[in-house]
Amino acid sequence: MTTKPTVYILDQFHPAAVEHAKTLFNVIQTEDEEFKNWRQNAKALLVRGSYVTADVIASCPNLVAIGKHGVGIDKIDQEACAKRGIKILNTPGANARDVAELAVTLALALARCIRSITVRQMSQPVPKESCNGLTLYQRTVGIIGMGNIGRQVAEIFQGGYDTDIIAFDAFLPEDHESWQHIRHTRAKSFEEVPVKADVISLHIPLTPETRDLISYEQIRSMKKDAILINAARGGIVNEEDLARALSEGHLWGAGLDCHEQEPPTAEKYAKLWENLNVISTPHIGAATSRAQYASAMGAVNNLYEYLSKL
Repeated sequence: MTTKPTVYILDQFHPAAVEHAKTLFNVIQTEDEEFKNWRQNAKALLVRGSYVTADVIASCPNLVAIGKHGVGIDKIDQEACAKRGIKILNTPGANARDVAELAVTLALALARCIRSITVRQMSQPVPKESCNGLTLYQRTVGIIGMGNIGRQVAEIFQGGYDTDIIAFDAFLPEDHESWQHIRHTRAKSFEEVPVKADVISLHIPLTPETRDLISYEQIRSMKKDAILINAARGGIVNEEDLARALSEGHLWGAGLDCHEQEPPTAEKYAKLWENLNVISTPHIGAATSRAQYASAMGAVNNLYEYLSKL
């Protein structure tokens, strides 16, 4: 009889994924007595939002694989894992549609000044003659990062709003099949996108190279009535520079689902949130039943398949 591999689940996972995991693994969860020994005993981990730092990895002598709920692995020390040969198995694509829909939602809400109008309406009637908005039909949408999410954002905008698409990706091959059905212009440099796009949507990981990619200089180069969307990672947009630029009248608006501090607080973001053309949400791009189920199941299955080959 084959013994099931043991996995320690460090975070809350979709109940159906936990039950599925129990058919494949000996599952140890936070409430189990054995969980207190996870550092010294764990060969495999399932994580969602926990930080797996270099110190954590050093304290896990038996660790060989980490199953990650979602695509982002910035909370896992990748260098420390690489030195030990520890495999990181994330779930790219599992929540792509859900994040893409939120990015488009933020752009539409900003275009029609939804936050500004509803805030004003809470204190007094708002005559419709005092409201203004942008039409996104046949405008130009800039996509930074042409992966699963960026592609679906482009598909939604082009299919629903007949937009022109200008896209930039430093790594995706020119002839990549996933973009062949999308009518688009491939920017040769990042700098081409801000000056041409009416909406810029960010879909790249946070790395040393992408930190502060959108700073005051880039915001100033954008159109006065442009919309900036960050549904990728906090830190890609320099938040102080964004607050400054908005206070000076640059941009039509900004939609942030990602912040350097998560969840964002009024103490840190009061100055930014004073701008009623800012919509800020606490990283909810994948907060749908469908995405949570798909990401959790993907993490479980990916981890099991990898361990089965060892």
